[in-house]
Amino acid sequence: MKDKEKSRGDQLREELCYAKKNGYERMDQAELEAMEAYCTGYKQFLDAGKTERECVDRTIALAEAAGFREYRRGMELKAGDKVYQANRGKAVMLAVMGRKGLEEGANIGAAHIDSPRLDLKQNPLYEADDLAFLKTHYYGGLRKYQWVTIPLELHGVVALKNGQVIRVSVGNGEGDPLFTIDDLLPHLGVEQSRKPLGEAIPAESLNILVGSRPLADDEGSDRVKLSVLELLHRKYGIVEEDFISAELSAVPAFRACDIGFDRSLIGAYGHDDRVCAYACLAALLQLGAPERTAVCMLADKEEIGSEGVTGMKSAAFDTFMEDLCAGQNVSLRACYEKSFCLSADVTAAYDPNFADVYEKRNSALVNYGLGLCKYTGSRGKSGASDASAEVVAYARKVLDEADVVWQMAELGKVDAGGGGTVAMFMAERNIDTLDAGVPVLSMHAPFETVGKLDCYMTFKGAKAIYEAK
Repeated sequence: MKDKEKSRGDQLREELCYAKKNGYERMDQAELEAMEAYCTGYKQFLDAGKTERECVDRTIALAEAAGFREYRRGMELKAGDKVYQANRGKAVMLAVMGRKGLEEGANIGAAHIDSPRLDLKQNPLYEADDLAFLKTHYYGGLRKYQWVTIPLELHGVVALKNGQVIRVSVGNGEGDPLFTIDDLLPHLGVEQSRKPLGEAIPAESLNILVGSRPLADDEGSDRVKLSVLELLHRKYGIVEEDFISAELSAVPAFRACDIGFDRSLIGAYGHDDRVCAYACLAALLQLGAPERTAVCMLADKEEIGSEGVTGMKSAAFDTFMEDLCAGQNVSLRACYEKSFCLSADVTAAYDPNFADVYEKRNSALVNYGLGLCKYTGSRGKSGASDASAEVVAYARKVLDEADVVWQMAELGKVDAGGGGTVAMFMAERNIDTLDAGVPVLSMHAPFETVGKLDCYMTFKGAKAIYEAK
């Protein structure tokens, strides 16, 4: 009798209970090889795109190689046609036209390609005690103490008054110099060590060391600064005043690499959110002619609230979609109300080293697949779109039918903090939206870590959404 009851209990557990499983238990050799191939491409994407501008360049190159062409207003498009449109070089939208008209809506994958970094101030270069530095203003929610004493690269553009835009990239080329930010030695850091982490490194001390050799044959002031300016003028033809109309950023000088003896993880700068951006892009590039038009939106400025002309709040996305709709005599609002958006953004991976800020039962685990987030926001769901039960059920069905390994996720304990995505801005357009993304360890650090399996399943999930009928 006892054995029968146990057997019945096991049967009931299997039929009625929900238990997450490590994704590796569900993958065969062929899929493991596909995962490795996908992650190789992703690492190349990361190394090529250290800023949103570089991500757009890389995206366009990959898109054109896959048969996409630049969209021009009024173009005639048919099912299977592939188009893209860049927004000021810092965001990009792509579409594969579906067999159904846009009155049936579109399947949208939306992610962002900006990441936390250190932007140079508009008057950045100065000399102090025979050392030259660049002043910075940090961008996004970073922990300042993590950015000292690491190697940095400098990327961006300098726009001249004559209209010329000069690309700057120092640190990622063969033989390039690198930069760094000094920290206090422990022998003299007693007082600094007593401060909270958030106060130990003030923002105004995040000054990048860029030189120490004074200009030769000169007896004037600021000879080191002048020497740096001479080098910049020689290479780029710029003068100090040109910093005023420049966008230059310091980013970590790390290459994407495998982590762990088993190489099951990827370490890199910029997983948030290029890991989801690449998944949405790579999935779109593989489409033929889907049932519904598939759209990939790679936005800028999410890390500072999705503001500005290249952020998700911008009308640029609406204009792109409205132009596509106009080609079919479809109302934009009619298209939106039948569309679905996967707001593809990373989530926090449960870290047993910091278990006290997670609620493990509802946290994403590494290697357990794509993390679905019904809501993001902070504390009382502030700033969340909070997807409906019907939307979550729809996503479950689509992902299960495509054999995607997925899990439900929250960012952490309710009162521990929180975060946001572009989901609420898509929802404000009357588009059903669900957050989903890769669980990340050390999120927003200069070097973040993700599981290869989760990267691959996010790609599979995005492809399943695009192909949904």
